[in-house]
This record gives sequence, structure tokens and C-alpha cells, in this order.
Amino acid sequence: MSFDEMDVDTIWMDGEFVDWDDAQIHVLTHGLHYGTGVFEGVRCYDTENGPAIFRWDEHLQRLYDSCKPYELDIDHDPEELTEATTELLANEGLESCYIRPIVFYGYGSLGVSPGDNPTRTAIAAWPWGAYLGEEALENGVEVMISSWRKHASSQIPTNAKTTGLYVNSMLAGEEARRNGYAEAIVLNKEGDVAEGPGENLFLVRDDEIYTPGLSESILDGITRDTVITLAEELGYTVHDSATISRGELNTADELFFSGSAAEVTPIRKVDNVTIGNGSRGPVTEEIQSKFFDLVNRRIDDHDEWFTYVEA
Repeated sequence: MSFDEMDVDTIWMDGEFVDWDDAQIHVLTHGLHYGTGVFEGVRCYDTENGPAIFRWDEHLQRLYDSCKPYELDIDHDPEELTEATTELLANEGLESCYIRPIVFYGYGSLGVSPGDNPTRTAIAAWPWGAYLGEEALENGVEVMISSWRKHASSQIPTNAKTTGLYVNSMLAGEEARRNGYAEAIVLNKEGDVAEGPGENLFLVRDDEIYTPGLSESILDGITRDTVITLAEELGYTVHDSATISRGELNTADELFFSGSAAEVTPIRKVDNVTIGNGSRGPVTEEIQSKFFDLVNRRIDDHDEWFTYVEA
């Protein structure tokens, strides 16, 4: 669905609500030219208890943390951003949706140094279904190992969700789609598994779960943390600081992606090599089922992870 097809009228920008079509920036905005911005992707679920934003506080904390290496000073405190977001969703009547907060250096001067350019902040929200398709949640996706490597944390901070860095993700993802795959897996500079273009990765072997550690040049995913917590509560041993070689992918019992957009999506093939029995494995299915029961509030666990939107 394109933005033109959506019935969403408003974006919150720099402290006020503006019409969707009026939420514009100058063509010489610093963040447009140099990628000097940070952002979050957050889901709100239409739960049995009403619309609820999932792990908003953690996403908001990561947004502020991502600003630090770029010396971006948000002119709004977390309480104001929370109030703006819940009001935006309530005013637009959004129940199940995707939320995009973004902070970036604005218009002022165009040297590489942002100098005294203002910091701009915006929050938008819109309906967005399953990121890799509804059928992918059950049947899994086919992926390829990208020829593009993930940048190292010694080059650019990998623990910050930075706008400019996602050109790496775009290149990897588009390479995969040109070759007939749904998504990519990106290796780090050592040639070990890092993550997907917009997802963390989990491997299942002998009923134990492995996921690349933070030292493998990954983003510290909030859905990744959710999956680790739920898996441990289900009784699984989770190795959350693993180094996973490329070859281990082919011999895994199961593989799956996690992410705010991708949620919990099985992987059925890597480079045309079938993973397990070529369908969603039992461990993935159990974790996925627990995840969707949780976010739809069919179970009462972890209510502290939800920010409810009042009408």
C-alpha cells in the first residue's frame, strides 16, 4: 500500500501536528545529504485491551542513545514524544500500525560538519502489515548471502540506528530481490553472520538457540531481546553472544529473523539450500506463537512492555 492510498492526515513535527502533505524539509537539509539522522521503527498492535505500542520505552531510549555519537540534541523530552505519539494514533484512529520517529540535522549550512544546524524531530504512523508478507510468517522466506558486508563498529557505530547506514541494508536487500530472493543475510567484515538488512537472525541447533552477539556488528534489536526473553521463559537455552559462520547456516535445524517490522519470520532456504525440512520449524513456531499471543495481549505476560493508547 502506498502512502497515497492511506487515510492518514497528520504528522507530528517539531512540537506540533501538521498536515501530512505539509510535513516537508528543505532540499539542502544536512540529514538528506549526509545521512545524519537517527530513527526507530515501532509497532502498535490492536490488542484485546485496545491499541498498545510494543516496547515504546525501549525504542525511545534507543532513539536518544543513537543521538549521542552524532551529538544530536533532541529538543523534546521523552514524555513529550510519548504524549505526541499516543495523541497522533488516537486522533488518526490508528489501532494496528507502524510508528516512525526520526531525528536529524536540518537546514542551515551544508558543510560536512553540521555546525549550528537545528535538530529536527518528527513522528509519523501508518497501517503496515507483515513486512515480508503474511504467508512468510507461516511458510518462511528464501534468502541469499549478500555480497555486501556489514560495516564494523570501529568504522561507524553499529549500536546506533542511523539513517545513512541503511544504504548498506538497501544494497543488500535489493541485491537479494534482483536475484529472486525475499531478503538477504549480511556477513560482517570477518565473514561471519551479522544480521539481515533490517532484522536480527536466530539459528536453532539441537533445540538450543544461537544469535550473533553485539560484537558481531549487529544492531541491538529490541525484538531480538524480546525473542531471547520469551525463548528462555519457554525453557530454551539461548546463546546470545554467538559467532555463527556462514557454513553453519546451511546445517541449521531452523533459522528465523526477528525485528519490529519482520516480527518473527522463518527462513526456509539460504542460497537455495533447504533449511531443516524446508518449512517453519517447531522451535520457531513455538516462539512465534508466544510472540503473537503476547503482542496481541492474549496472555498477560510483560504488561510493562506496552504503552496503551486511549481514545
